[in-house]
Amino acid sequence: MTPQVVAHRGASHDRAEHTLGAYTAALDAGADGLECDVRLTADGHLVCVHDRNLRRTARHRGIVSTMELAELNELDFASWKHPWGDLDDEAPELDEEHGRVLTLRKLFEVAADYERPVSLAVETKHPTRYGGLVEKRVAELLTDFGWERPGSPVRVMSFSYTALQRMERLAGVELVMLFDHPPLWPMLRRAIGRDWFVGPGVEDLMEHPRLGASIVRSGHRMYVWTVNTRAELEVCRNLGVEAVISDRPAYIVELLGR
Repeated sequence: MTPQVVAHRGASHDRAEHTLGAYTAALDAGADGLECDVRLTADGHLVCVHDRNLRRTARHRGIVSTMELAELNELDFASWKHPWGDLDDEAPELDEEHGRVLTLRKLFEVAADYERPVSLAVETKHPTRYGGLVEKRVAELLTDFGWERPGSPVRVMSFSYTALQRMERLAGVELVMLFDHPPLWPMLRRAIGRDWFVGPGVEDLMEHPRLGASIVRSGHRMYVWTVNTRAELEVCRNLGVEAVISDRPAYIVELLGR
């Protein structure tokens, strides 16, 4: 089975994660889907940011949940990746929009308008001060795009079982139960929905071969993160996983011979 290639925060190996530039690069490289983390701003906007604070990706001391979208729009979310880029005379000139904070609505628009079908994997981050409001806002946005029903290009993921239960009540999209602690699998196997995907980390699959075999026997399809090497990809192909989430979508697409 040939897995879908889903770009982890965009083409994040080469571009600043969660920026428009990272996502357009991933699509141009042939990625089948785009993965993002979402957090809620103080004024209710869903933004694509992994960390609760902005120290790493915007060199700012702020916390996403306490800032409004307009404040986030003033920050540079790209230069941390290539801090000496301004000194490279041969570097291509970047569109300023490609380095700003990206809203989930904008990412949905990019996917909807692309020349071929694009899937989206949206991870809701928890714990957060806004609790279930995050999933509520995601469900509202899905409805705006007509993507709240079965057949939607969007899958919602989380490490929070409660968050996915909440999402199941709010929309008819597919769900992915992420986990990073193999001993939890026997419990999760009994608890999660029959149709839910399972999202283990590729390192856990490589270190615990029985884990992958057990998931296959359970009948749950797999979304595996973060697959960046030939060896990791082969493990996933041997297990027949549905999708691999990668920082290097262009490289994985090439390895798959596409």
